[in-house]
Amino acid sequence: MNKAIEIIDLIKDFGKIRAVDGTSFDVSEGEIFGLIGPNGAGKTTILRIISTLLQVTSGEVKVFDYDVTKDASEVRKLISYLPEDAGAYKNLTGKSYLTFIAKFFGNGKKVSEIVEKGVKIASLEERINDKVDTYSKGMMRRLLVGRALMIDPKLAILDEPTSGLDVINAQEVRHIIKDSTKRGTTVLLSSHNMLEVEFLCDTIALINEGKIVEEGKPQELKKKYNATNIEEVFIGVVQ
Repeated sequence: MNKAIEIIDLIKDFGKIRAVDGTSFDVSEGEIFGLIGPNGAGKTTILRIISTLLQVTSGEVKVFDYDVTKDASEVRKLISYLPEDAGAYKNLTGKSYLTFIAKFFGNGKKVSEIVEKGVKIASLEERINDKVDTYSKGMMRRLLVGRALMIDPKLAILDEPTSGLDVINAQEVRHIIKDSTKRGTTVLLSSHNMLEVEFLCDTIALINEGKIVEEGKPQELKKKYNATNIEEVFIGVVQ
């Protein structure tokens, strides 16, 4: 299977602080890959490097064989990145916001097609025509996930996609993410919610203090550590 992401011995320092410490992992094309760990483990830093927003201190990071440092402009054509703290223009309606974003990726009929896809993904029904500043956090997150996935990126990078959502909204966002792979999108997501990612991801990597401490398919890891869930696997690995 082709590699969507290849990371070899990645190190990222912020001054004297080492946020990512010799990390290596691959993401196969077409899968949902979860980077799991506690807050401060280095997840967001890795996602920002892959998204070309942060420079590598040392090591190698490739997206569909493009180097994120040397070929950053090519990488950006292939990805869509949704930060945990992303927002939208509050004075626009949901649909107007999607239209504004879509114009960066096409014109005329193409824009309409992208927006239509975004509206369907966000699944906000008639509320898509209301101003964003009237949205709940769950509605905002669904709009933003729609924005990230409506362009059918080759790689969607989602940082804590269901952070702060209630059970119903979180479940809806998970379904949206699952459906995106049917359109050919590879998904890399981060989360500190290990139970959620266990159900969502094909492959997971557990990260702690900037290092990958375990990697594999959820069922295989549970069997390896004689655990009932991934939280127990993580505790077994780091203790």
